Amino acid sequence: MRSASGGPRVLLRRLREVMAEKVSAQDRLDKIVVLIAANMVAEVCSTYVLRHDGTLELYATEGLNREAVHQTVLNADEGLVGLVASDANALNLSDAQSHPAFSYRPETGEEIYHSFLGVPILRAGTTLGVLVVQNRAHRTYVEEEVEALQTTAMVLAEMIASGELSALAKPGAEPAARHGIHLEGSILSDGIALGHVVLHEPRVVITNYIAEDVPKELKRLDTALAKLRADLDRMLERGDVADGGEHRDVLEAYRMFANDHGWSRRLSDAVATGITAEAAVERVQSDTRARMLRSTDPYLRERLHDLEDLGHRLMRQLMGHDHAPSREQLPDNAILIARSMGPAALLDYDRKRLRGLVLEEGTANSHVAIVARALGIPAIGEVENAVGIADPGDAIIVDGTSGSIYIRPTAEIEAAYAERVRFRARRQAQYLALRDKPCVSKDGQKIELLLNAGLAIDLPHIEDTGCSGIGLFRTELQFMVGQSLPRSNEQLALYRSVLDAAGDKPVTFRTLDIGGDKALPYMETIAEENPALGWRAIRLGLDRPGLLRSQIRALLRAAGGRAVKIMFPMISEVTEFDQAKLVVERELTYLRQHGHSLPERVDVGTMVEVPALLYQLDELLERVDFLSVGSNDLFQFMFAVDRGNSKVSDRFDTHSAPILRALRDIAAKANAAKVPISLCGEMASQPLGALALLSMGYRSLSLSATAHGPVKAMILELDIGKAESLMAELLQAPSGSVSIKEKLKDFAEKEGLPL
Repeated sequence: MRSASGGPRVLLRRLREVMAEKVSAQDRLDKIVVLIAANMVAEVCSTYVLRHDGTLELYATEGLNREAVHQTVLNADEGLVGLVASDANALNLSDAQSHPAFSYRPETGEEIYHSFLGVPILRAGTTLGVLVVQNRAHRTYVEEEVEALQTTAMVLAEMIASGELSALAKPGAEPAARHGIHLEGSILSDGIALGHVVLHEPRVVITNYIAEDVPKELKRLDTALAKLRADLDRMLERGDVADGGEHRDVLEAYRMFANDHGWSRRLSDAVATGITAEAAVERVQSDTRARMLRSTDPYLRERLHDLEDLGHRLMRQLMGHDHAPSREQLPDNAILIARSMGPAALLDYDRKRLRGLVLEEGTANSHVAIVARALGIPAIGEVENAVGIADPGDAIIVDGTSGSIYIRPTAEIEAAYAERVRFRARRQAQYLALRDKPCVSKDGQKIELLLNAGLAIDLPHIEDTGCSGIGLFRTELQFMVGQSLPRSNEQLALYRSVLDAAGDKPVTFRTLDIGGDKALPYMETIAEENPALGWRAIRLGLDRPGLLRSQIRALLRAAGGRAVKIMFPMISEVTEFDQAKLVVERELTYLRQHGHSLPERVDVGTMVEVPALLYQLDELLERVDFLSVGSNDLFQFMFAVDRGNSKVSDRFDTHSAPILRALRDIAAKANAAKVPISLCGEMASQPLGALALLSMGYRSLSLSATAHGPVKAMILELDIGKAESLMAELLQAPSGSVSIKEKLKDFAEKEGLPL
């Protein structure tokens, strides 16, 4: 191999030194591409990282225009880099510009370079990025150079997989390696579990990639292969498998692969590039996995399991690890992931620490599923490639009620499931007896308690809480959990299931409230200094009418023959509401013209969360069918407080006179105009907040599932007339002269209200 500085082994040693330096991720990456270019006598070396939206971003370069770093973004199938990523194979060209896949990006300045060598950056068979070298001269890189670049890519794979590069990413454009994943499987055992990944067959952690003595590494490899083959021969000669059967077929497949000369030659060739025997096994396994996962041949995909298990066995031989992993160090809240497992292996684990089970194989009638149900462990089977994409310690959610798992879930998903788990744990306790009681205050005033929801997992709460309906269904969550825009039929199915679950009870769907901190992974994001005040919610919907229209159409079709309530978020002016309502009217006309069943009734309303609406209420109340106050955003906008900023989010009192006076005025005007009004912010989910709202004229609250019991218990003991008198007095006092929160607490204590 041509080299300016000692070949691949010298390069790997220097890379190890760079990896150990205490520098920023960008500095480390910049040093790595300089090292590679110098070692391979390449005029260009570039690293592209796969983002979670499927695009490839230039993260570092030596030789190309440095200004293109973090600016050049390629689609997954764009150019030669996209071809390397999608095929997961090296691409070696003497004249790159003559290749039909070549894509010219003028900002990079690469038009003067002809030769091109690109290799995928792989980990566990998953593409994390692409590593490229280029030269001006027309030349084909020799095999040793290809091997050296592939070996170097292994080091970069660990750097990307560690999450080190996440700090360099723009919001919404994070590397795919550490992004959340949603997978579907079959339900083996009911229940929901939140915890952290434990692999039943732990990956062997390689601590040394660089061979100090290549002949010695080749000898280690040969010895381990010989022992592996001998062990398989002995197992096949044992009495319990000698007479045939499924176990013998599996072992025969293992022996066939173990004796395959092509496999052992690839391992030896990898060691010859200067890496250790175990690093060679990992690289060959990852390359093979990447190719087989892209195969459409079901036989080849099935054989992948055999080859992977064989690789794991060989790795343990090399590292001196026992085949059976230890069960003693199981962490709390462990979620076990395995390709397959027998019931005895499951019973080996500490049941006090084990919270859930995910299998790549397994059916509801398998023995392991029966044991999981007996242990009360939520379990899901038939989850493709679960072992390959989850790392030990990853946060994970197992939903045994829907067959979903979420690896590295977003904060929104985790919060939604944490809410569900808390509710499941408490619903049979102190508040169960209140479910069927009418929600009527001590002085005879009827209060409507509605449910805040956003995922299919929330629907059982309708019955569990005995709520009067859904006061806020956050439609954006369906868009946020997926890796692509939900199709119209997927939206239709969800909305129909929500209405079916609600039965005769009303449902209020809020149209997409995305943008700001709710970036969609597959939608282009724009840099905004103040995203909460920027291009989000109805503003985005009116600017992207196709997106809003498709959602409205799905909602109206789902409600065929039934009543539906549609609510627009972030309305700042009455004219915005008029434009949004016109979309509903046009979609009704479309459905009518095309013979679709129309809703029995469509109520259209808006969120009140922008302070400007407080001075347009008279005009707004003439147009809307209902209002719902979004106290979370209204509070942050009124006080100019970013509720996601821990330094200021608790600086102001949510029960102070300014916000309460605004809430009082909204309710007073809506009640005078006989327009139904509710409040769906977090304030309603706290008994003290609900007390304040009821004392200002609110008779409809939409709350989280876990809040229904506590709030209802408070309402049943409350004399609202007394609370109204107190609140009127408190709001007349000069702002800041009294603590309204403390006065309400004193009132609750005096009245015996449970808070």
